[in-house]
Amino acid sequence: MCTSILNSVERELRKCTGKVESSMGVKIIKEGFTFDDVLIVPSASRMEPSEASLKINIAGIELSVPFLSAAMDRVTEARMAIALGKLGGLGVIHRNCSISDQVAMVSEAKKAGVPVAAACGPFAAERATALDKANCDVIVIDCAHGHNLNVVESARKIKKSLKHAKMIFGNIATAEAAKAACTFADAVKVGVGPGSICTTRIISGVGVPQLSAIIDVVSVASKKKVPVIADGGIRTSGDIAKALAAGASAVMIGNIFAGSDETPGKMVEKDSKKFKEYRGMGSAAVIQSAAGQERYFTHGRKAVPEGVEALVPYKGPVSELVATLASGLQVGMGYAGAKTIPEFNKKAQFIRITHASIAEGKPHSLSGIIE
Repeated sequence: MCTSILNSVERELRKCTGKVESSMGVKIIKEGFTFDDVLIVPSASRMEPSEASLKINIAGIELSVPFLSAAMDRVTEARMAIALGKLGGLGVIHRNCSISDQVAMVSEAKKAGVPVAAACGPFAAERATALDKANCDVIVIDCAHGHNLNVVESARKIKKSLKHAKMIFGNIATAEAAKAACTFADAVKVGVGPGSICTTRIISGVGVPQLSAIIDVVSVASKKKVPVIADGGIRTSGDIAKALAAGASAVMIGNIFAGSDETPGKMVEKDSKKFKEYRGMGSAAVIQSAAGQERYFTHGRKAVPEGVEALVPYKGPVSELVATLASGLQVGMGYAGAKTIPEFNKKAQFIRITHASIAEGKPHSLSGIIE
């Protein structure tokens, strides 16, 4: 964990918060932060944003941009995986389908000459074996609670069985979970409840604000040289910059990509505007499926949705989205004087901000904005 981040965020936490004791022991351990709670402090720099390299290695895969598409059935199938792969990112094909259908999508992406990842449940050894035999580059163990010890044990066994594929494991949100995951995973995925279509925190009262979760996991994973992927809560290129400044090596994107041409979601017209379907993998329709039941541990109880279905504005080709996000990230790195993502991890510092600061940072005092 880089000391600059600790100094700028965690040291401030120790000043303003403390452990709150009750008759039952420690109940409030610290304050948590997410992207809107901080800004990256500008640093002295001679570089132009265009000089910032976005190349990064994730689970043995060299990426030109640090973007993974979410393993969701309204975001990533073969078409998205191929398009994002050609742009230098990594598509993660969803698992809300038969093993044969998922293998076919992986094979299609491989024939197109791009690296590809695919989601797999923590207990789905048969699916993992099939994906490995299909030369899938990365298997993403996809679980809502990656610190469930049964999940950890099963994922470790699957990892040992793989002949070719690397493994990304998630999702986790604490340093303790990282200690377990980093003993076998090639990369870990962070995020419990921050996604735009996720209701886990409302339903269960459980989660960790995403920025704090990234910092906590990186504090362990960086020592093991295990890359961290921030999954959920990404709305802008500024959020991506903050996630990487906190120590993440890459981000997983669902909502932003969901409106693109390459997603499998159906196009919908409403009030003369175009939208595409988007839904969480814990939504009512999905959680009844085998994939949903395994991901959210619904066996033996009433399945309570931990996500919603919605529409997102149509945004055109994913290539335009990737270019915009990448350029914004380069601007952030330029302000920090960081030419590489690892350098950005080390050099970036945060300043904690108020609600008034958030308002100040948006267009204001105007009679209207011309689109």
